[in-house]
Amino acid sequence: MFEYGLPGLFLICFLASTIIPFPSEAAILLFLNSGEYSPGSILIAASLGNCLGGSTNYLLGYFGRKLLSKKQFLKSESLIQRYGFWTALLSWVPIIGDPLLVVLGVYKVSVWKTLTLMCIGKIARYLILFGAYYFLSA
Repeated sequence: MFEYGLPGLFLICFLASTIIPFPSEAAILLFLNSGEYSPGSILIAASLGNCLGGSTNYLLGYFGRKLLSKKQFLKSESLIQRYGFWTALLSWVPIIGDPLLVVLGVYKVSVWKTLTLMCIGKIARYLILFGAYYFLSA
């Protein structure tokens, strides 16, 4: 994994943020523990990959709307009508976060608000991971 360096970490975090389940946190911890890369460069590569992956989910929903059945479409409507783009803050949550971004895309919720809140949530999760790592390793 380290042979691909930060581009490899970017790819891992991108894949982890799409529908493909991938352990980005484990990869980040391995990179932090290696001591080969600065924490800032790890955070930037991981965050960019994860945010671009989440953006891909949104775009899949946005352009793939016609692929969903009426039942699937109606099932998520009340959640989106109730909370709108604010649900993007939950995009970092395992299992529900990725499909949530697809649903936000399906409903064509404000792209800039959605992606901004998505990135805030995803980066905050990584910052908490970094903090826990440094707290426990001190």
